Amino acid sequence: MFSGLNDPAQWVLPQVLQEIAQKKPTQTWITTTEGESIAFGEALDDVLRVAGYFSSLGVKPGDRVAVFMPNSCDFVRVWLGLGRLGAVAVLLNTELRSAFLTHQLSNSGVSLAVVDAGLLPAVDAVAPELACLRTVVAVGGAAGVSTDKFQLLSFAAWRTARPWGGPMPVPRDMACIMYTSGTSGPAKGVLMPHAHCTLYGIGTIEALQLRPQDRYYITLPLFHANGLLMQLGATLLAGIPAVLRARFSATAWLADVRRHGATVTNLLGATAAFVVAQPPSPDDADHTLRALLSAPNLPAHEALFRERFGVRDVLSGFGMTEVNIPIWGRLGVSAPGAAGWVHERHFEVCIADPETDVPVAPGKQGEILVRPKLPFGFMAGYFNMPEKTVESWRNLWFHTGDAGTMTADGLVTFVDRIKDCIRRRGENISATEIEAVVERLPGVAEVAAYAVPSDIAGGEDEVMLAVVADPGCAVSLADIARQADELLPRFAKPRYLRLIDSLPKTATGKVQRAVLRKQGTQNAVDREAAR
Repeated sequence: MFSGLNDPAQWVLPQVLQEIAQKKPTQTWITTTEGESIAFGEALDDVLRVAGYFSSLGVKPGDRVAVFMPNSCDFVRVWLGLGRLGAVAVLLNTELRSAFLTHQLSNSGVSLAVVDAGLLPAVDAVAPELACLRTVVAVGGAAGVSTDKFQLLSFAAWRTARPWGGPMPVPRDMACIMYTSGTSGPAKGVLMPHAHCTLYGIGTIEALQLRPQDRYYITLPLFHANGLLMQLGATLLAGIPAVLRARFSATAWLADVRRHGATVTNLLGATAAFVVAQPPSPDDADHTLRALLSAPNLPAHEALFRERFGVRDVLSGFGMTEVNIPIWGRLGVSAPGAAGWVHERHFEVCIADPETDVPVAPGKQGEILVRPKLPFGFMAGYFNMPEKTVESWRNLWFHTGDAGTMTADGLVTFVDRIKDCIRRRGENISATEIEAVVERLPGVAEVAAYAVPSDIAGGEDEVMLAVVADPGCAVSLADIARQADELLPRFAKPRYLRLIDSLPKTATGKVQRAVLRKQGTQNAVDREAAR
């Protein structure tokens, strides 16, 4: 375990690697499901050479470098190599293409990008629109050649680079920029200090009570905070093994857990639904998994993980790239549907009226507001978007834009994005609550509920459902509507329904309701018109 867990002056993950590598040089840190492995001592040697390689390319402390790569040991080398150099890793979602990719490369102003060979065509396609990009380092192929768009180099050259011996960054220095999902408006680049990045893993260690015999199974993408900082960062701080999969697979999930002896793992959004949707097997509980962190932790999912899979502890949490993870579940305490309790040593949380910022009574719904108790354990702002940074703070609180409740004993439940709460006939309706009912209906694989404008004066919103049918199933929207009517309160009954091949989602499985709202009622059945 890292000796500086309780000393914010030491919260720099490259510094953590240096200490753990000295303590456990030969212990395996990362094993990929594809068969690659790297020990702590080897990782430190590699990281110093990668830092030296980037320095030889002219990268200096404080410079921003884009990283456009899937999960791999090379991703980790690049991330920590840039961090050890003091550069800022701009971590890009590997699903980005076209205007989305252009925006993030342009907004970050990077002149150098590290790109997986398989993603080079995506960068090449937008290169003419990028004024700053000069050099691309290809990982896994594309030997050093030049094009008329940018200089193309091979990452393989890091192996012969001179190890970096410069100063270690400090906790207040920027470690990375992670872009928000961008479900509405342009994605915002979150400036993340080293202390902020380290604190994610400290929260995981405390919530899951990580111990030397644990092995963390990581399937979520490393370009987001959950996979990189909550999970991989926690294994570095705890000095325990990590099992890394390039991409989540529901069919391989349990087999991987068994094969690698994993004891803890995280699921997020749809990934939990995909796991529980796998055909039951008599040996579903034959594994070493002791704890599972799932957000959101739907009651039906928790019950299945406990009863069918035999996982002793199923807990949740709440956080954002901007605010870290200020709310965690607790081992030994079942709180299905809830996020957990405030991590009071490092954060304050308040549930307040979203218009007045006045705290609401226990159990009442309001906006989740957060602020840190220590320096640099929070985002430093949105890069190149000062107006958005100012907009996110009011009355000394960061406004998450999320609706939630808090009981008298401090249990926090995330309800929905405030913008995704449907206002109909004077009632606030949670989209996720509607979805939880409809998705259980026969023939429904997935569903998204969202607001569309009402044509009734003062009616505010109407409820719209986008339904994905089970493969090979002939679904009747009339039947779905009829069954939903029987299960939903009157004010939450859907007026519009439509079938859709798949729901638009972010890489972490969040439904992009903003995309659906823009599509409006096109191709939908209007139940009022049919009467």
